[in-house]
Amino acid sequence: MDFDSEDLSHQALTERLGDGPHVFRDCDLTSADLWGASLAGSRFESCVLEGTDFRKADLDGAVFAGGGGLGTRFSDSDLLDAVFTDVDLSSARFGGALMTDAAFSGCRMIGASLTASRGTGFTLSRCNLTMANLGGCLFRGQTLEGLRLDDADLSGCDFTEATFTDCRLIGAKVLLATFAKADLRGADLGEPDDAKLRALSGAVIGPGQAAAILLARGLTVL
Repeated sequence: MDFDSEDLSHQALTERLGDGPHVFRDCDLTSADLWGASLAGSRFESCVLEGTDFRKADLDGAVFAGGGGLGTRFSDSDLLDAVFTDVDLSSARFGGALMTDAAFSGCRMIGASLTASRGTGFTLSRCNLTMANLGGCLFRGQTLEGLRLDDADLSGCDFTEATFTDCRLIGAKVLLATFAKADLRGADLGEPDDAKLRALSGAVIGPGQAAAILLARGLTVL
């Protein structure tokens, strides 16, 4: 079933839709109720998703392209293999969602909460995750490119052998995170305090980063 430029805001859609997949183009889904909906393989193209309720929905293999909105709810949903490209997911909630092999590219995810999501890991590329909560997420061995993680909560994340390219971690919280053999040479670490440096133990940094850290502590490298 296709929906084009329809106002579906504030509607209870689960029973109306039946089984998917469906295609939504330029639709307004503001505060729409899609709780538990069967949306596997569905597409959402340039849709307004302000406060849309996807909790417990089956979004296996779903594609989200453009659009988005504040406070979309994906808690306890199935996002296996889902793809998000250039979507505004600010303040979105993903707690309890199955996120195995989900991919986020070019997304605005300011203040989003991905902590307590389930699965073996998801990928992030060129996303703004300022003040996001990624506590406990798995990024082992991944290449993380173009991520803004300023003031993000990365507590308990596993970055073992991950490579950071063109990333920012200024003010990020890294308590109990694992950075063993992670390559941080492509990351802006800001001015890490002693606690943050201890958390980064085992990571690889460049000479310029090391010099900046020592300079902040009153030492000059010649």
